[in-house]
Amino acid sequence: MKSQDSTGNTALRTKRANPWIVGRFPAAGSGLRLLCFPQAGGAAGAFSSWRGRLPAGVELLPVELPGRGTRAAEPPPGTLQELAAAALDALRGELRAPYALFGHSFGALVAHELARRIHRAALPAPRALLLSAARPPHLPAPDTRRGRVHRAGDAELLAWLRETGGIPDALTRHPDHLRAVLAAVRCDIRLTDSYRLERPEPLPCPLHVFGGLSDPVVPPRDLEEWDAYEGPDFSLTLHPGDHFYLYAAPDALLRDIARLTRTAARPEGSNTP
Repeated sequence: MKSQDSTGNTALRTKRANPWIVGRFPAAGSGLRLLCFPQAGGAAGAFSSWRGRLPAGVELLPVELPGRGTRAAEPPPGTLQELAAAALDALRGELRAPYALFGHSFGALVAHELARRIHRAALPAPRALLLSAARPPHLPAPDTRRGRVHRAGDAELLAWLRETGGIPDALTRHPDHLRAVLAAVRCDIRLTDSYRLERPEPLPCPLHVFGGLSDPVVPPRDLEEWDAYEGPDFSLTLHPGDHFYLYAAPDALLRDIARLTRTAARPEGSNTP
């Protein structure tokens, strides 16, 4: 688009990229946008392997949160609610087309709180809310090592992440990057454990929950509690693996997401198989 400045010179006006979306993978004839929120300390690049693996017509939008990845220099949010409010302001334009939300662990809680705020703002609801490996926010934070680790030093936090499979060994060979990741993880665990709802609040969208059968961080019995948030539809699917099952063996989860997003992409009211 061309415009004239105050001196009468013609300038080319370019659309500024949204820093909240990094690695967008467009789809021909896009019928649905899938916004994906990463785990504690994670960046939008966590979803790079999903490029080209979603159904035709589903556009992948990995979300980059402040304080990590390409936005590492930005200050982290003070609360998860503050983060979701900022996400709604920044991503509002992406919600004009049909969309679904996916989040893993911390990212699942961000996606859930974003969906709550979308509902309160009377904006179009997501066609599906896909939550992975997250404890429902009406449950208390666990009185376990996991619940205390964000107050520990880097060595103990790193040991816990290694035990749960939450950090690649290769990262330990880059101390500066490792320190930044540990700081982001510590912040996100604190936000997770301080995010509470007094009671479950159902949302007007299908809710689909996923988890690892042997997850020591968010066991299946906690995932079952999401059924209290059920809206038009609810499902719980468990896959072999621990808290990071989706990285060790992503194919099964991607098949589930492909099936659900294919359904969500249909025109509302359509019964087409």
